[in-house]
Amino acid sequence: MTYVDAVILDLTEWACRRFQMATGRTNVWLAVQLTNVSIILYFVWAAMSFWDEDATLRLVVGLFCAALLYVLTQTILRDPIELHERFAYVRAAKGYRNPRRLGDGVLRTSFLTLSIVLGYPVVFVYLNLHLRIVFLTYSLVLLTTVVLYLLACDPLPPCPGRVWEWFRNRSARVEWQRKGATE
Repeated sequence: MTYVDAVILDLTEWACRRFQMATGRTNVWLAVQLTNVSIILYFVWAAMSFWDEDATLRLVVGLFCAALLYVLTQTILRDPIELHERFAYVRAAKGYRNPRRLGDGVLRTSFLTLSIVLGYPVVFVYLNLHLRIVFLTYSLVLLTTVVLYLLACDPLPPCPGRVWEWFRNRSARVEWQRKGATE
């Protein structure tokens, strides 16, 4: 399984570098955005799980989710993305590899195994019991797996991104044509 993990990690790093050259955004930025999506999915999952329950239980779950959101804003969501990107750039400039590449290997492999093994049971439970909640649970496992792979990649040095340059050049050309038409 470590060979599969290494292959997927190399493919993820290749894709992240292509993404960064196209958009100028790093794998760290992408991982933070997917983490935000998984947080939203967690709250949707909690709301769907306790929607038909007693009002007291819904209140307790709502208070727990509010407290969890407060803790997240004080810890994980407190640091800006640029700070994490800067640390990654400095580490890469010094020639150091990402410590998560080796350190999170067991965790990545565990979530990869879960992602593969749970695929069939999730579809089976949905088709037979029509429980939509299993897709939310499975999507959290998939998002966590993807985020673990994204965080283990090393970014390229900062670059503007070809897509944004194309938009800037296109808007400048349109502006130039508009000025030429009015004169």
